Amino acid sequence: MTHHHDHAGGNPDLLPVRAVEPAPRHPLDPLTGAEIDRAREILVAAGLLTETVRVPMLLPDEYDRAELAAWTPGDEIDRRVDVTLMDAATGEVTEAIVSLTRGEVVATREHRAGEAPYGQPQYLFEEYERAAQIVKDSPEWQAAMTRRGLADRMELAFCGPLAPGFVGRENEVGRRVIRSLTFLRDSEGDSPWAHPVEGLIVHIDLVTNEVIGIEDEGDVPVPAGSGMYTPDATGPARETLKPIEITQPEGPSFHVDGHHVQWENWSLRVDFNAREGLVLHDVRFDDRPVLARASVPEMVVPYGDTSNTRFWISYFDAGEYLLGKNANHLELGCDCLGVIRYFDGYVADDHGHAVKIPNVVCMHEEDYGVLWKHTEPGPIGSHVRRSRRLVVSYFSTIGNYDYGFFWYFYLDGSIQVEAKATGIVFVGAGIPGSENRHAPEIAPGVFAPVHQHLFSARLDVAIDGTDNRLVEIDAARIPMGEDNPFGNAFTWTATTLRTEQEAQRIADTSVARVWEVQSASRTNYIDKPTAYHLIPEPTALLMADPASSVAARAAFATKHLWATAYDRDERWPAGRYPNAHQGGAGLPAYTADDRSIDGEDIVLWHTFGLTHIPRPEDWPIMPVDYAGFWFKPYGFSDVNPAMNLPESSQAHAVRAGSGAADGGCGQGDACTCGH
Repeated sequence: MTHHHDHAGGNPDLLPVRAVEPAPRHPLDPLTGAEIDRAREILVAAGLLTETVRVPMLLPDEYDRAELAAWTPGDEIDRRVDVTLMDAATGEVTEAIVSLTRGEVVATREHRAGEAPYGQPQYLFEEYERAAQIVKDSPEWQAAMTRRGLADRMELAFCGPLAPGFVGRENEVGRRVIRSLTFLRDSEGDSPWAHPVEGLIVHIDLVTNEVIGIEDEGDVPVPAGSGMYTPDATGPARETLKPIEITQPEGPSFHVDGHHVQWENWSLRVDFNAREGLVLHDVRFDDRPVLARASVPEMVVPYGDTSNTRFWISYFDAGEYLLGKNANHLELGCDCLGVIRYFDGYVADDHGHAVKIPNVVCMHEEDYGVLWKHTEPGPIGSHVRRSRRLVVSYFSTIGNYDYGFFWYFYLDGSIQVEAKATGIVFVGAGIPGSENRHAPEIAPGVFAPVHQHLFSARLDVAIDGTDNRLVEIDAARIPMGEDNPFGNAFTWTATTLRTEQEAQRIADTSVARVWEVQSASRTNYIDKPTAYHLIPEPTALLMADPASSVAARAAFATKHLWATAYDRDERWPAGRYPNAHQGGAGLPAYTADDRSIDGEDIVLWHTFGLTHIPRPEDWPIMPVDYAGFWFKPYGFSDVNPAMNLPESSQAHAVRAGSGAADGGCGQGDACTCGH
């Protein structure tokens, strides 16, 4: 999986900001284009953003709890940005907090990227193009291509830039390094991913702009098969699928005021930034707090291959590349169906100018089948209510992979989080028909390495307030005997996790393990704490050896659950700068003091994801793989909160004698199925 956004080295969905946007009305509103441009002006005036300085990352500065609690509508908002600045000529890095309201830089801090544990800022789009040109201009690469008999194909070659991981090589440590693999194209419009030049890797210093090493191992032929997937390559589209139309003749059930959303019992605020992408704030059910802030702030994609071109690969798609900056402009009918409400996003380009990603966040409603149903003989009869969910989502393309992040809100108070992985699997070349224990052959001569996609969700929980506690719930067998005379009985155990170290947990489906977040002060009508359950789905944790570099750098992926005492500055599971970092940042550092989380303001971090052993059906584009988890109420409401739903608008609509072909179930007037 090589990681740049497109072959030109940038996000084609980024547009210059032209239109006048509404000013933010709430502290949690996302940054506007005007605010990003204003931040740039302030940095230039302060002498921090000069001709050679670039902007790897610009984010809203987080408010702390006291600031938000003190703010009331109509108050002036102290809008601030948190920006990383890097001098491209020297590699020197400065972090700055800029107050847009006061028009000044209020704090700066130097980040010494060349000192242990290192940690480089995120990559610039311009560095991808520069790296490719450095490779193509280098005599070493040209000689390697000529030696392989590929001299006549150099012009159309695609040199894919990749984060280097951390392998401790003396000529790389402390330097701003990127690696480049080579892929061939048969024509200007060809997809390169199917034609890897196996064993050829170029190492580049992006400050000195020079090749600092090249490896050229083996002479495996470049696969000749096509990887194209456009209609002209796949042939005419099938004509057997009949249209499915989604209509809401009275419009959607949600209401949007700026970035505040209300839908049935739910309310929330939609935010977007360059690193995390979609962020949700102040999520409430029945106007009671559930989540103060929620996002998927990091993911790691480690590869399980030992070859020189792949052993070091462990991409951090948020921390190294910025998920939000690489987000897609979504399209009606393609990415989203139904009555859609879009939100635009604004990010800073490499020079700090604001750019717009139109329609970056999509929101709509979906029917989700039966929510509840029961049939009784006699006058009660059959009753059924259909489920519906509010969907808030975005997609990001990082190189050859595409990731969708979907937040689903249900009528019964449940929340589901789902990551959708698709795109093109990263491949290498091999001898057709040969065996590779780290990479199955998925097309003739095309071998796709085993790898993982491990995500970290950050849930700043607030179950009826900020005084919460965490309890691990396991189903438990009871040995047959006096307490279980018939052998059928079982029970459950509840273990309170009182500190950050105790809360580093692994999921266990054999005992139906869930983690319960309880209010420490509010109870329901049966006098139990109001609560939500974090319900994990089966996910393999990091497969790399615990002594490996990637295990140190992606320590968050070695546990399914972490919990920390709230700190507004602790937002990144692998640290602020995982690029070329040797490890130990993020959650290991956050939890080192083993703070109390019992009855405190706490944050949950949940690892979920996919372990991918590629298959022929994943080529040339992989069907979506799904991974996620649920956050479900457990005693948060006193009864099923969806009891008063109306029947489906289509219930009883089919007259006697009508059949399923006309949209009914074939039961005519006897229909009670909600069709």
